[in-house]
Amino acid sequence: MTRSPIVRWLLWPASVTFEGIVRLRAAAYRRGILKSKRLGGTVISVGNLTVGGTGKTPMVMWLAERLIAEGKKVGILTRGYRGGESADEKGRQASDEVALLRGRLARAAMLGVGADRFAKGQMLERHGVQWFLLDDGCQYLKLARDVEIVLLDSTDPFGGGLLLPAGRLREPRAAIRRANIVIITRSEHAPAVETLVKRSTNAPIFYAQTELEGVYDSGDEFAAPRFTDCRENGLLAFCAIGNPRAFFDDLNRWGFTIAGEASYRDHHRFTREDAARLNRLALGVGAEGLICTEKDLFNGARLCAGRLPVWICRTRLRVSEGDQFWRTVREQAARSRAEETP
Repeated sequence: MTRSPIVRWLLWPASVTFEGIVRLRAAAYRRGILKSKRLGGTVISVGNLTVGGTGKTPMVMWLAERLIAEGKKVGILTRGYRGGESADEKGRQASDEVALLRGRLARAAMLGVGADRFAKGQMLERHGVQWFLLDDGCQYLKLARDVEIVLLDSTDPFGGGLLLPAGRLREPRAAIRRANIVIITRSEHAPAVETLVKRSTNAPIFYAQTELEGVYDSGDEFAAPRFTDCRENGLLAFCAIGNPRAFFDDLNRWGFTIAGEASYRDHHRFTREDAARLNRLALGVGAEGLICTEKDLFNGARLCAGRLPVWICRTRLRVSEGDQFWRTVREQAARSRAEETP
């Protein structure tokens, strides 16, 4: 969410304090005052510098699919949202991202969900996992990694330049120096962003975009995606993700006719009251149905099914020069492991 200039000015002192804490912490790890713990297997971290969606979960799925195709036993380490480990054990719907990873990867990858991702990694190692994907790992310096992939949204790569709470940055822009690879998402060519990145790092830069696989009915959670004629109907688009504008822009790019839009806070759990409101909004703009992201399905978007159908977009990440990107990941992982060998 973009804050007004007055609010940003009022919150600026808190941002300065937060930046000081973040810099001190990063320096403590860099100088060895604080120690990162290392798993026995290879760890690939996927993260970003800002709050909000940059495509981390789709990137984790892309990497997992590559490793699985090579016959690797893969583990995904994620904190989860709202409660971490205990919530996952008691109810798998506690984290929409965890549920999405489970649904898309099925049993092909193992998940370690909890705040202590080193402990979860050790647990997965006992099950034979030797390749780990650290989801949202950029700021999780407690766990050593062999490959650091940092994602930047081409539309707002550095969150307005200010740290939380005045801005959207979780770390200063200079933290990108830790990256081994930079992925610029939602674009195939962003020379201005590349120029900014190259001022701080020599890491190779790749591009990625979200592609639509298909659309399925909200009643069939894991149905094979199928295109429908709903793209020609007027639809109310809604979502509860970190960057709703990106989803709405994608729908227009994919050729959907959007009659109206509604967005909620990231990870919002839809209630029957929300469903009633969304149906009223849809009918008010003359929409013939509703459409949302697959992540929203796991947050209760199915509840929104009333008089109007609810369609779910299933997407995947397309990485430009994907084979070269994968070679770069594997080469960096091999270098890191060789450096660790006594």
